[in-house]
Amino acid sequence: MSALPYPWLVADVGGTNARFGLVTGPGARPSQVAVLAGAEHRTLPDAVAAYLTAHAGGVLPGAACLAVAGPVEGDRYALTNLPWAGSARDLGVPNATLLNDFEALALSLPHLDGDDLVPIGGPAPAHGVKAVLGPGTGLGVAGLVPADGGWIPIPGEGGHVTVPVQDDRELEVLRVLRAQARRSLSPAADPSAAGPPVVGPPVVGAPVVGASGGVPSAVVPSGVVPSGVVEADQVVAERVLSGPGLVRLHRALAEVNGVAAPELTAAGIVARQDDPLCAETIEVFCGMLGSFAANVALTLGARGGVYLGGGVLPRIVERVCAGGFRARFTANPGMSGYLDAIATMLIVAPQPALTGAAAWLARQAAATPAETPAETPAGVTSGGLTATA
Repeated sequence: MSALPYPWLVADVGGTNARFGLVTGPGARPSQVAVLAGAEHRTLPDAVAAYLTAHAGGVLPGAACLAVAGPVEGDRYALTNLPWAGSARDLGVPNATLLNDFEALALSLPHLDGDDLVPIGGPAPAHGVKAVLGPGTGLGVAGLVPADGGWIPIPGEGGHVTVPVQDDRELEVLRVLRAQARRSLSPAADPSAAGPPVVGPPVVGAPVVGASGGVPSAVVPSGVVPSGVVEADQVVAERVLSGPGLVRLHRALAEVNGVAAPELTAAGIVARQDDPLCAETIEVFCGMLGSFAANVALTLGARGGVYLGGGVLPRIVERVCAGGFRARFTANPGMSGYLDAIATMLIVAPQPALTGAAAWLARQAAATPAETPAETPAGVTSGGLTATA
């Protein structure tokens, strides 16, 4: 019998939507999956309660693993692009575990194959360190390291490094984005008139200063800079390589090209590929993403493959495969041979982070007493275990 009673609640909580599912037995895939709009719920505990009531028959799970789009510290979370923050103790579910959302996505990689993945260049994936990254509401990054009997995920906030630029056009785009950031901060004497922060939040070790999305400082994990602290001269990668970033990039390219352009959503830009500016936006987006992915691969030594996830890329699979992503990925003059030997794969599985969260709980349930992590008084754990493939 499992040390963690079934069913298990698994969740992938992003900046726009929260996806929930139940694992009902050993080896079972998440079922009763539902997607809830974050804006329709005041807090994460409210969203959990709404899912369990409306989609799970009011069942009380025996354990939970929630992957959240933001930094996790102990039992506390603060979403980067949604004003949800607090403690896993407040979720009303026993044996609750928190992961970063891309940490969970990394844990799904050993379980993906066949129709779950689209190759976009390089050899077949090898056994070794893997990286996963992807644009959605934000830009997530994580690693996966092989260990005896399984894998260890490496969470991070790599989406908040500075944006990679390579050619004159991208430098002009960066200039425009900086100018827009400065304008949004005027007048400096009245911060309340500046509107929302324009650069994403850093964590410990991040190279730029940003905003926490308005989360009260009392519940923000240490290392996250509170809202209102912004450095306009720094443009982080997430500001461009995300769904909202597509909109900013489209607007910036219109200014660089000296043309008028309608205000479009990210979905509108993706849908209008017969429009020259929209097509150029996707082209520049894929190229910059290729450079960013190469930086991640070199940093982690990801010889086992680089995997692309998030909500944006599955909508433009053909453009990613045919565009400049792979060429930019291998363009590093001194390391092109190293990068040539790394597989790049696009994840098209419908809810891969739920699979990763389920894998994490399965490893916890199978752990011997010596391996079981120390629990907080409320039975909440976070990170630190090896997840088996």
